[in-house]
Amino acid sequence: MIIALSVLLFFLLLMVGLDVGYSMIVAALAGMLLHAGDAVDPIMVPMTLVSNVDSAALVAVPLFVLAGEIMNQGGLTRRLVEWSTAMVGHFRGSLSQVAMTTNLVMAGISGSAVADATATGGMLIPAMKREGYKPGYAAAVIAAGAMLGPILPPSIPMVVYAVIANISVAKLFIGGVIPALMLFFGYVGICAYMARKHNYRAKPRVQWREQVRTTRIAIWALMVPVLVVGGIRSGVITETEAAGAICIYALAVGLLIYRDLKFRQLGRVFYSAGKTSAVILFLLAAAGPFSWLMSEAHIATMISETVLGISKDPLVVLLVVNVMLLLVGMVFEPLPALVMFVPTLLPIQAALGIDPIHFATVVIINLMIGMLHPPVGLLILITSAIGRVRIWSVAVETLPFLGWSLVVLVLISVFPALVTWLPNMAVR
Repeated sequence: MIIALSVLLFFLLLMVGLDVGYSMIVAALAGMLLHAGDAVDPIMVPMTLVSNVDSAALVAVPLFVLAGEIMNQGGLTRRLVEWSTAMVGHFRGSLSQVAMTTNLVMAGISGSAVADATATGGMLIPAMKREGYKPGYAAAVIAAGAMLGPILPPSIPMVVYAVIANISVAKLFIGGVIPALMLFFGYVGICAYMARKHNYRAKPRVQWREQVRTTRIAIWALMVPVLVVGGIRSGVITETEAAGAICIYALAVGLLIYRDLKFRQLGRVFYSAGKTSAVILFLLAAAGPFSWLMSEAHIATMISETVLGISKDPLVVLLVVNVMLLLVGMVFEPLPALVMFVPTLLPIQAALGIDPIHFATVVIINLMIGMLHPPVGLLILITSAIGRVRIWSVAVETLPFLGWSLVVLVLISVFPALVTWLPNMAVR
């Protein structure tokens, strides 16, 4: 009963416009004060706030955010767009193909869908509109491409999940590679079909010398995903050390090689990265009191028993979990959903013996799909604002990409090897 009241209060606070983090804290505090028997000492609120972010692995989160911010300000995004244009600009629907290719590489740099959508959308949505692309479709292409960010390494949601579930960050990083490539090639196919349907023009094929020139210039940006995965895979550095090393690398490239980043801009870069990191870590901390209250009420056990009561077949249970999370994604952004619901799902995964990397990847991709559909649809909101397009027109144009994303979700749920084969081969 107390949990029900706390959850109701949480949604009421969201409806009146209170931030998700503050809503969780207030709802948890109310539940503690109304706890059956003796009221819980309110000191549990700050204690659980701190304990929820008391993990060395979470140091990687602000470092990856900072690396992405440095690269965006340091000219890496622009050079990736130029490289993608040289490589795939001659394909049908050239600018949409350029957008997808740029976002694929950006995904291996920032680990954040919002950062990728902002960086590439500001350059490519206006360019696509000038080339005659429908404004809603131009924004939808960027939204779909940016969704790859949290699925390819380095991924901030994957770091958060790994901390919550106490699993290998390296394996989880590599587990997202094949699903991300499946999404990418499907999106590219959709772009080609839409280009043929609407007669979107292709740019002239550039000479191989120009391709070599742009590759030589962009190589510093293209090397980032290789350095992250290669360093972690070889055991030379940990995930957190990789994040720190990429920050130093990005600073060196932006300041000394590309020279688009000036020393006087560093204050603004650090400030912007600090704000983004604070939002992420505050959400994680705010989930602490709420998670403690749900643990005290044995909610995870109740949910586990209910789901397992439907079926003991892992595939059926995965499909049930997928449907539940798709509904959750209609209300919550991915990070709050992760910190609130993953602890309740882990007993189900353990009870059925589902591979933890497989289960984690399914959960993360599912919640990322929530960024592509209303009512929350964070990527739709961001790209519509960047392109000054009506939200509804972006949502409609996103439907083909959303459909393929659901197909990939079903495929990786049914065939675990699509997720587990590569990390099992690469990380021992």
